[in-house]
Amino acid sequence: MRRESRRVGLILAGCLLAAGVAAAPRSAALQAGGRAACRAIAAQVDAVAGDGPLLLRSYDAPAAGDPSADEAALATAAFSYDNALAVIALTACDRPAQARRVALALRAAALGEARLRNAYRAGPLSETGLPLPNGWWDAAEGRWVEDAYQMGTATGNVAWTALAMLAIAARDDDPAWRAAAVRLAEWTLAHSADTRGDGGFDGGVHGFDAAPQRLRWKSTEHNADLAAVFGLLARGADAERWRIHAAQARSFVAAQWDAAQGRFRVGTQSDGVTPNESTSGLDAQLWPLLLPDAPAEWWRALAWAERQHGVRGGFDFNADRDGIWSEGTAQAILIYRRAGRSSEARAAYAELPPVRSASGYLDATDRPSITTGLAIGPDSTTDDFRYYRRPHLGATAWLVLGAYRFNPFTLGER
Repeated sequence: MRRESRRVGLILAGCLLAAGVAAAPRSAALQAGGRAACRAIAAQVDAVAGDGPLLLRSYDAPAAGDPSADEAALATAAFSYDNALAVIALTACDRPAQARRVALALRAAALGEARLRNAYRAGPLSETGLPLPNGWWDAAEGRWVEDAYQMGTATGNVAWTALAMLAIAARDDDPAWRAAAVRLAEWTLAHSADTRGDGGFDGGVHGFDAAPQRLRWKSTEHNADLAAVFGLLARGADAERWRIHAAQARSFVAAQWDAAQGRFRVGTQSDGVTPNESTSGLDAQLWPLLLPDAPAEWWRALAWAERQHGVRGGFDFNADRDGIWSEGTAQAILIYRRAGRSSEARAAYAELPPVRSASGYLDATDRPSITTGLAIGPDSTTDDFRYYRRPHLGATAWLVLGAYRFNPFTLGER
């Protein structure tokens, strides 16, 4: 369907080019893609009967022969980040009933557990009213297995879940939404705040409750997320306190700006001070531009990303440019549209892989897999965090945000 619509769009564009109005159908294609992405996410919510809370599976099953086919950890995983994005995307495209069902499940996790998990089991909530931890039966080992990363708590995932709570709170006067956002923000203050080096907040916690490991590196992206959360909280009660913490996170982001190169460093090494120069993350370049009143100089990071991460009109996660990262390319669409660069937004949209799945989700990448240069956890001995070519909720949600020009850091405001 997607491939055919693109072919028809190109035919229409060619016809209208002669009439001098070539931009219209290409812009319409992006808008249509955003609406289709919105319908796809909403349909996955509606597929679960009733109106009760639920979490959406982050990845559909891969096609036969794809390298992630044996990734049991992904089969039923509902990552908190992806579901938070789904809430914000459904809010952006005016699907409040579906947004609320996912948000209720995230709120239950935020208020009912000691800490938010990076992932839960997809589906309706358990009889306890809480999301279930994700896991799977390992037939070879004869036991139930859970994943240390999924059971952990990354600071950025906490921040994005708080953003989802605030997105619903902006349209629903139930005080429990803000209470959940505050609870999540307070967790980061208690468990991630860091005075080393340029301050800011570290990576969070990895692993199981019995022996959690503090992640002592710091991420530019995580701190940008928190700057947005604290800034939004500052619009309500305890405004001055939240403004102080917003400045704390934003100061770390500013310290990662490399003016000579016109780009952001990805963060620090585990000492919390030494810059991490081993890799470059696209989100570290783009997300600071979504913060309110981002300095004009920071927009040079977009040009750096185009040079270092660009793959045709789209983008890779890191600078090895081994494939299109759909999620990041959709993020770039939003950035381009905010900058008034419509032609680049349309070009990036044209490079997204065609929809192959019955769900209507975008594949996470256009290749069997792409690298990120990052490790899944502190026990990893290689940069084993990869994206695979399987339909991805998070990438689909970012396309909605890009098509609807909805800034998740300001909840749609300019």
